[in-house]
Amino acid sequence: MEDCRTDSELLTQFHNKSPQLRFSGFDDEWQEKKLGEIVTEFKNPVELPHNGYTRLGIRSHAKGTFHEYVAPGHELEAAQMSEVKADNLIMSITFAWEHAVAITDKNDEGKLVSQRFPQFSFNKGQVPEFYKYVIADEKFRHHLWLSSPGGAGRNRVLNIKESMEYKSHIPSSDFEQQKIGAFLSHVDSLIQAKTKKLESLKAVKKSLLQKCFPKEGEKVPQMRFEGYSGEWEEKKLGEIAEKFDYGLNAAATDFDGKNKYLRITDIDDENRYFKYDDVSSPDCILSESENYLLRENDIVFARTGASVGKTYIYNKQDGIVYFAGFLIRAHIKQEYDSLFIFQNTLSEPYNKYIQITSQRSGQPGVNAEEYKEYSVMCPPTHAEQQKIGQFFSKYDSFISAQQKEIDKLKEVKKALLQKMFC
Repeated sequence: MEDCRTDSELLTQFHNKSPQLRFSGFDDEWQEKKLGEIVTEFKNPVELPHNGYTRLGIRSHAKGTFHEYVAPGHELEAAQMSEVKADNLIMSITFAWEHAVAITDKNDEGKLVSQRFPQFSFNKGQVPEFYKYVIADEKFRHHLWLSSPGGAGRNRVLNIKESMEYKSHIPSSDFEQQKIGAFLSHVDSLIQAKTKKLESLKAVKKSLLQKCFPKEGEKVPQMRFEGYSGEWEEKKLGEIAEKFDYGLNAAATDFDGKNKYLRITDIDDENRYFKYDDVSSPDCILSESENYLLRENDIVFARTGASVGKTYIYNKQDGIVYFAGFLIRAHIKQEYDSLFIFQNTLSEPYNKYIQITSQRSGQPGVNAEEYKEYSVMCPPTHAEQQKIGQFFSKYDSFISAQQKEIDKLKEVKKALLQKMFC
């Protein structure tokens, strides 16, 4: 929370027709108003250009706007368009039921939209920045869904008149609206900054993986740690691992605090780390369960479904972990560094292999025999493998820590939204 404060003012508690959390100095009740009392339809028609233009689109789930250049000859079949103005409420009448709504900003100004994207300007005394969080609320999405009659799926069309009947409680003071909008915008800015940093870290790692491993058809990487030389050798995963085992076939219940039961869904999609807060344990410990207990130098591979190819390397800090039936465990031989082998499974060549191999049958999947055939380029010495594995493992720790910071901030924002609005 300390990072999210815009000033030293304290938030105090109120009830009834006021939110649970408020900035000090505001104590009057919030007023219930219809959306139609807050905004007025805005029209700014322009002739359809024929020399190219930039159109504005709205992302579903209240994810904001996007821009797309329309080249000459690819114009929409419309005689007229509307020019977008900043600080307007804008909706997609065909996808409002998917929560395709936004508040426009300076970057959106001047872009063009068709009649399928009505705009509304805010009446005097209303702060657009505040309403970014009003329209993002799940209750508003539900109202838009109810206001969009029609058939199933994408055949629904928004009834604008009905959408304007949406009721919400708002501060009577525009100054309080400004405080709330600015405060929550600051939280969003923190999330965006950390997300940008996360994407940068991932991009750097991707580039390093490409440079620290030999390119296809080559035997020496572009970038190498000082003191190491010699050509790398191609080895199949079946030569690198002692054995390949299929997981424990047991029902999963909540994590009992000691025994963890690793499933496909417990492996993070991006960095393949174990999600400690979402693990489970078997209903019972089977007599042969020791055969499914993960140990150091174990890497597990997802073998089926949308998760096929995902991997996780066991870390003793994870404690007692059994692996599930839709996972394959490979125990890496001592002469190979398991961290180095694991990093190979985060590379583009590995992803390409999984994509091709998993599509050979109707149900996406890669079995143990197919995993054994995956080729890994290995440095001539264990020491160089270890150096590379440790380097990327530490880098992954930075990425994971950044992701957890973002997740924590999102949870803080969610809690604030619940307490700062009626």
